[in-house]
Amino acid sequence: MKTLHQSPTDPSFVQNPYSFYDQARADGPVHVWKDYGMPAAFSYATVSMLLKDRRLGREVPPELAKEPAPHTRPFYAVEAHSMLELEPPRHTRLRGLVMRAFTSRRIQTLGPDIHSLSHELCNNIPSEPFDLLETFATKLPVIIIARLLGVPESMSDDLLKWSNAMVTMYQASRTHQDELAAAQASQDFADFIRSYVDEKRQTPADDLLSELIAAEDDGEKLSTDELISTCILLLNAGHEATVHTIGNSVKTLLETGTDLACLTPDRVQNTVEELIRFDPPLHMFTRFAYEEVEVAGHTLQPGDQIALLLGAANRDPSTWEDPHVFNPNRPIKTNTAFGAGRHFCIGAPLARLELQIALPILFERFPNLKMAEPPVYANKYHFHGLERLLVTP
Repeated sequence: MKTLHQSPTDPSFVQNPYSFYDQARADGPVHVWKDYGMPAAFSYATVSMLLKDRRLGREVPPELAKEPAPHTRPFYAVEAHSMLELEPPRHTRLRGLVMRAFTSRRIQTLGPDIHSLSHELCNNIPSEPFDLLETFATKLPVIIIARLLGVPESMSDDLLKWSNAMVTMYQASRTHQDELAAAQASQDFADFIRSYVDEKRQTPADDLLSELIAAEDDGEKLSTDELISTCILLLNAGHEATVHTIGNSVKTLLETGTDLACLTPDRVQNTVEELIRFDPPLHMFTRFAYEEVEVAGHTLQPGDQIALLLGAANRDPSTWEDPHVFNPNRPIKTNTAFGAGRHFCIGAPLARLELQIALPILFERFPNLKMAEPPVYANKYHFHGLERLLVTP
């Protein structure tokens, strides 16, 4: 196993991490990534296996737990109740209660809203070059998740501001100032959601927040802190990843000159899966080992952390023929963009639905859409999304 040196904030890496993944994978499925101080898995088979291996998980082992720096405490107070960072039995209880409210039926009922909102956003697109991220990709998911939860759409700008500040905590480029901003956003976000939890307890409505409050399993209900963390997780995850996926998808379709017949109703599902595989919005997810685990000749000891490179797994030539080619006719095969195992993204069905509805509408309304400048990826690794996408209608 080799030790690799690659800064995740290096401009050439940010613009094209796939060449680094290819070079690493060619020498084996697992290597030590020195810049992160941990082993990293690059192959589809290894990443997929580890995502499902219950000897590993997201929760920090008790012996490694540290008190957060005082200036970050509001952020980690929210994280302490987030199912994304927990393992059984707390994760099982939280996810079970959330899934009682966040059902496939409720997600499917959002279809008409996504359809009408996509057209509404298209109606406001200017005739001159515009940033598709700001005008379309950012607005769609945050408004839909606000409607789903039952919080005012008028708060969309604040929700975006808070979400963007909080997710910088997962980025390799984060600074002390980013941490301060994330802490303040966490406090403001939590205060806002708490006020709505109090209101919905008194006056329930037909929305996800009311259903989360009512959800019960063997007498167990979500506490107020758990409700706050769950709503913030849904807003952050439901917004950030979908914005990047819409932007990356439009970029891919325009750069490759793909025949837009791939977005017809009988083909759009396949196309969306290939778009998600080809340029996913999240490239790294980490796990802690809870017992000794052998991985590709490397032994993880309890407490060791390993990086699972979702972006590398989705371009593995041993799994995908011509993996660097976008092929909307590629047979659907499970990819790792939304994770796997007990932490599989609960918002994946909603993200897929938004893409399957919004992309055909965007290109139906603007069939001559073209890029007005070369797109540039933002320095946000582990996320992988564009700074902006300037296009002409």
